[in-house]
Amino acid sequence: MSEEKGPHVVMVPWLAFGHMIPFLDLSVALAKFGIHVSFISTSRNISRLPKIPPNLSRFIEFIPLPLPKLDSNPLPDSAEATTDIPADRMDDLKKSCDLFQDTISNFIANKLPDWIFVDFFFHKVLDIAQELNIPVIFYFILTASTAVFLWTPEFLPGNGEGNAQRRLPQDMTVPPDWVDFPSQVVCRKHEAIAIHDLVYGARLSGITDGERTTKIAQRCQAFAIRTCLELEADYLHLYSKITGKPVIPVGCLPHEKVEGTKSIWEESWSRVFDWLDKQRPNTVVFVGFGSEYKLKREEIHEISYGIELSGLPFLFLLAKPDWGGGGGDDEVLPPGFESRTAGRGFVQIGWAPQREILAHPSIGASLFHAGWSSVVENMTHGNCLVLLPFIITQPLETRLLVEKGLAIEVERAEDGSFTRNGIANALQMAMVAKEGEALRARTKEAANGIFTNKELNHSYINNFVEYLKMGFKKSSKF
Repeated sequence: MSEEKGPHVVMVPWLAFGHMIPFLDLSVALAKFGIHVSFISTSRNISRLPKIPPNLSRFIEFIPLPLPKLDSNPLPDSAEATTDIPADRMDDLKKSCDLFQDTISNFIANKLPDWIFVDFFFHKVLDIAQELNIPVIFYFILTASTAVFLWTPEFLPGNGEGNAQRRLPQDMTVPPDWVDFPSQVVCRKHEAIAIHDLVYGARLSGITDGERTTKIAQRCQAFAIRTCLELEADYLHLYSKITGKPVIPVGCLPHEKVEGTKSIWEESWSRVFDWLDKQRPNTVVFVGFGSEYKLKREEIHEISYGIELSGLPFLFLLAKPDWGGGGGDDEVLPPGFESRTAGRGFVQIGWAPQREILAHPSIGASLFHAGWSSVVENMTHGNCLVLLPFIITQPLETRLLVEKGLAIEVERAEDGSFTRNGIANALQMAMVAKEGEALRARTKEAANGIFTNKELNHSYINNFVEYLKMGFKKSSKF
């Protein structure tokens, strides 16, 4: 690792752990090449992020900045990320983050980094970047196919709302006009309203998320996307074509493989890992839906019954629901579920060491929401993907993985409802059914050939580092 002065980059992720952690993963990858990173967030968020490898700590500096308080209806003191608030306070978090952009801009003006990496939200940061002639990378933490689908040319100068490509939610159920090859990456009818609102919906801040994204896309120097040509060549090339900018795949950024129990100290998790150690390889289903979406009672119950019907060993991780009482798991799970499945699995409510769990050799499949970081974690260990998307862009990631033959999607009715039989059938297909043999084979092939291919992923991040260094040398005054 060179000791020469190299580029200094500032990372500015949106305040959601599904965004901050991918930004941190990229920071770690860049630090391995001697690039210095200033990672901006709030102090509470930083304290909840994974620890930096000790040998890289001198290259990554966390910058805790205070999240401004709103004058009216301020967020609670402990609310510094999306997981800390109910969905109906999201606009308030965005208003606070618009004020946060001023604080971030002041830091950038004082530090004068060589590059700024921004998320979809922080469009105002590009004002200080332009003023100081600092190039910006738009780091897109999702797939290239999602970036293509969410492109909003109507927000470009001269187009205006009158030329909107997708005025109505039903327009989101077909591929956009600019996709010139067959694509399954679309919304179902029950998803279209939410995703249309995600892009075009009015916000208290006075700017839609689609406008934010387009403003950054117009003024950034390049896009970086956590993907690779082997998975999304067609979408990567198309996104470069429609944006007119370099689109640089940085690879999958797989984590270093971890041993299942070595970092687990809590007694409850020691029991779980002792049980996992006794299971045969690739026989246990991991079930978990992250912390951003709070499952409703009926959803938890239907998923639970589906797990029970599947007959498979399982580890079910649940975020503590808003509606549960204080009496324990029995108030959250269906009556008698734990007694009927005793010895066949575990249910854990609250935090979990997900990376260690997914790395355990007994895990053979995961039933989850299709968040892209979780997809990478699962594929790194060759776990089959059974997908049940709920919010934001999860349906779009699901369609890509089904399109590529790397996942099973749980069947839903036209209204979006799903059944325990649908859950059980999907799990059995992925884990034991003869009809799932092709999926299991493709999963192992993609895991070995793409997601854990060290040479391949090293080449992507190396090419990206060379791009950053080339820009650094051009702008260097020394």
